[in-house]
Amino acid sequence: MRGRYSHNIDAKGRVFVPAKMRDVLGETFVAAAVMEPCISLYTMDGWNAMLEKLEDLPMTKSRPLLRYLSSNAADVQADAQGRILLPKHLLEYAGLVKEAVIIGAGANRAEIWSPERYEEVVGAMTQSDIFEDFAALGL
Repeated sequence: MRGRYSHNIDAKGRVFVPAKMRDVLGETFVAAAVMEPCISLYTMDGWNAMLEKLEDLPMTKSRPLLRYLSSNAADVQADAQGRILLPKHLLEYAGLVKEAVIIGAGANRAEIWSPERYEEVVGAMTQSDIFEDFAALGL
C-alpha cells in the first residue's frame, strides 16, 4: 500500500480509511498496536502470517508476544462511509484524538498515526539516513 492521507477522527473513534487501502486490506482486517506508537492495519493473511511466525518460536519467547498482540488487536470492518471504529485503548496507545495520518506501510499493511507522532518519528529521518539505509540493503 502506498500514500499518505489526513482524516479526522469523530467523537465515536471512527476514522476514514481510503478506498485504495480498503481494497487491499479486505472486508475484515486487523487494527493492532504492534511496535511504533501507531495503529497498524493488517490484511487477515498478513496478520495470520505474523502470528504463525511467532508460534514457530520457542514457547517462552512466543507466548508473551502473542498475548500482547492478541490483546491489543481488533478485527475491524469499514462502514458504508469507509470508516472503521477503533477501540479506545488503541486510540490511546497511538495518541489519536481528533486527527489522523493514514499511510501505506508495505504490501499488506497500513498505519494510522497522530500527526504529531508521525512528524516526530518519520520526520526525524534525514535524507542521509534514508540513503544509507537503502545503500546498506543494496537498493
